[in-house]
Amino acid sequence: MPKMQGLYIHIPFCKSRCIYCGFFSTTMLDLRQQYVDALCQEMKMRCQGAENISTIYLGGGTPSQLTTDQLRQILHRAYIYNKVGKDAEVTIEVNPDDVTERFANDLTQLPVNRISMGVQTFDDKRLRFLHRRHTAEQVTTAVDRLRAAGIKNISIDLMYGFPGETIADCEADIAKALSLQVEHISTYCLMIEEDTQLQQMLQQGNITETEEELERQMYETIINRLEDGGYEQYELSNFARPGFHSRHNSSYWDGTPYIGIGAAAHSYDIESRSWNIADIKQYIQGMANNQRIYEEERLDCDTRYNDAITVALRTSRGLDLQALSPKHRTYCLENAQRYLDDGLLERTQGNRLRLTRRGLFVSDMIMSNLIYLP
Repeated sequence: MPKMQGLYIHIPFCKSRCIYCGFFSTTMLDLRQQYVDALCQEMKMRCQGAENISTIYLGGGTPSQLTTDQLRQILHRAYIYNKVGKDAEVTIEVNPDDVTERFANDLTQLPVNRISMGVQTFDDKRLRFLHRRHTAEQVTTAVDRLRAAGIKNISIDLMYGFPGETIADCEADIAKALSLQVEHISTYCLMIEEDTQLQQMLQQGNITETEEELERQMYETIINRLEDGGYEQYELSNFARPGFHSRHNSSYWDGTPYIGIGAAAHSYDIESRSWNIADIKQYIQGMANNQRIYEEERLDCDTRYNDAITVALRTSRGLDLQALSPKHRTYCLENAQRYLDDGLLERTQGNRLRLTRRGLFVSDMIMSNLIYLP
């Protein structure tokens, strides 16, 4: 049986730009229908015959900025052009303020069975700082509406490390997240990305970066509180109730092939990695001419090893040493020995290498020192 595959569909539209966002997005909402048509054309070009699609993920941007009819058009074509498994996980990202009662009920008429909601914080002052459109109250209302509509798998994103944030602030966010009893929580430290408004604010001296030690304390607090609340940490930034790991995101970390549809979307087929042009108008024009405008990178053995280090070690399962070539296995273990001795890495009975609890806090350093440099 062919290996399972994921299908990622990028919806770049946002009503407004958040100050921290480094993802490809646009506020040109008048292009939505043209873009949706282009997405369907790309699927027709690239996906016919694609088998064993086990996950579909509509990410952004803000997919909930599309109309229900547009979402239906995309998903209908996804099922026509791909052989999608009956138990496929189908996720859509939403903003809390887009989740009206009608929208929640409409989702149940689509093959959507998982919601990922961008919450970021439950503090209205910090939400305004980020230029988020929703309020903390709207998050609770959105979850209630999704539950009432019958949605049983909800994930929320949270951030920590805001300028001026305290441990108590962080704990308050986690307490509120726990009270919602959602199935999945992703947590990310606020990063200052290039060419963002947040970077400009830092350069102009309007904000200061959070100290590294305080960020570490916040991360440890999050881990402790979520584990006490019944969530499993199955990846550095991801926590889930038993049985609710994100299957789509896990496929990235497991090295499962995936097809990326849309402007700036990435694809991976083990032998190569490719990415579509990050220009919505050129993307639409290309699809109108039945032409995919993209770049591609062929992956050699060393690159695939390095990819495995930077994704597999993020997970609680760790890196499968048996899946490595003899050369890379030897290199990996030689460089990992000091971390094994220090208790930052451990080798399991299943012959996997994984981070210990202490190793989580220095994961970037460990992974960078296991990268193969010819």
